[in-house]
Amino acid sequence: MATFRLQGSRVLAVTLTGDAVKAKNGSMVAYDGEMSFKKMTGGGEGLRGMVTRRLTGEQMEVMEVRGQGTCWFADRATEINLVRLHGDKLYVEASNLLCTDASLRTGTTFTGLRGSSSGNGLFTTTVEGSGQAALLSDGPAVVLRVTPQYPLCVDPGAYVAHQGNLQQHFQSGVTFRTFMGEGGGEAFQIRFEGDGLVYVQPSERRTIGGDL
Repeated sequence: MATFRLQGSRVLAVTLTGDAVKAKNGSMVAYDGEMSFKKMTGGGEGLRGMVTRRLTGEQMEVMEVRGQGTCWFADRATEINLVRLHGDKLYVEASNLLCTDASLRTGTTFTGLRGSSSGNGLFTTTVEGSGQAALLSDGPAVVLRVTPQYPLCVDPGAYVAHQGNLQQHFQSGVTFRTFMGEGGGEAFQIRFEGDGLVYVQPSERRTIGGDL
């Protein structure tokens, strides 16, 4: 299995010993040894995946990197966060996914109103299996724990990913900026309930639902 390690917080080094990883197309910045690069169809999910992603709007350009040596990846100096999966499933926006072990399966799933609030459609990308994934975030991501006793409300513009046995609900809410008349429209939040982890970034994307 490929070995993932961070060099600083914005460059991912992946050591390969004849195995492969799937990475965001164009994210390779350097490599040593013998490497091959192949663009993959439908986010690495073949023709059916290509059709599904076009229908859902959850587009993902992916390349397979295979060989012997070390390959370095980065994307516009964005922060990189490593996540290890142990047979579970990660939900992440396609734009926030940098690299995964080739053995991990990717797909799309319906997320309801959360997707529309972030401006990325009604679907999100899933990563499932055992291995590592590298996520992108605008600033260092914070991992927040959700338990049945302590649900969590998240700004849709700050959401990056989540994993575990979580249910999400889209709800309106009033923030300080909304109260002062400085919001861009009605404020919305994602409420997570259950048991799992939520990854958030210290920067907000502009959302259809307005400023939070």
